[in-house]
Amino acid sequence: MAINGQSGRGRIEIFDDFVGQGQLLTATTAPPVQLGAYFNVVGQGIAETDSGAARLDSDGLSGVVQLTTTNEDIHAAGLQTATMFDVALMAPIVMEARVRFAAINTGESFIGFSDVNTNLAIIEGAICHGATTTLTLTASDICGFLMSTDLSDSADWHAVYNGGTTTGQTVSTSNDLGDDAVAGEWQILRMEIDPNGTARWYTDGALQKTVTGAVSTTVDLCFNCITESKTTAVKTMDVDYIYISANRDFNA
Repeated sequence: MAINGQSGRGRIEIFDDFVGQGQLLTATTAPPVQLGAYFNVVGQGIAETDSGAARLDSDGLSGVVQLTTTNEDIHAAGLQTATMFDVALMAPIVMEARVRFAAINTGESFIGFSDVNTNLAIIEGAICHGATTTLTLTASDICGFLMSTDLSDSADWHAVYNGGTTTGQTVSTSNDLGDDAVAGEWQILRMEIDPNGTARWYTDGALQKTVTGAVSTTVDLCFNCITESKTTAVKTMDVDYIYISANRDFNA
């Protein structure tokens, strides 16, 4: 954590309202593609001309970027920071995002922290996956929100975590946050992580779940906001803003 009395900016604050230029869907640039000051655009298939992170100029009040996948199974589009967060050294860490979906179907979305930082990022097979009532926690270190249409409760956000002192829960019904996404409506997802790895999940301002020791206090993490297509249906996720704050480790 920040040293008492250290001069300078001891608190890191990342906030993007997505009012600038996005990545055009006609682009064929291989990832990573820089978006604004903070995020790379990543994802399997992101270099194809029908995938990207485009600014909305229609129905985009307050600044909105739309993540769009290709129409191929397990192709994804997402935003990602550097691997830059250490829980013990930099918590409390706060993440908040406001998102919406045009349709709640044929897709999987993850918003949170993990130790997975690759240009060809995917959720299933790299971070986590939901099927019926089972959560597969692929990443060794993960703490965030998952929504998957492959789960029985296909419209609900679920808490996912792995790598801390508390074993990651793989029964989805135990991690159901009880706040369904509704097509066309915005939701605010917020997570708070303490220096001891305890995590809290909030949806639309309501505390939904607290897990002691949910995440490792020593493994360096990045932030991911990513959506993924299933079968041959394009998946989109609109992102109004992302906010992240953490202490600066002045010993680094």
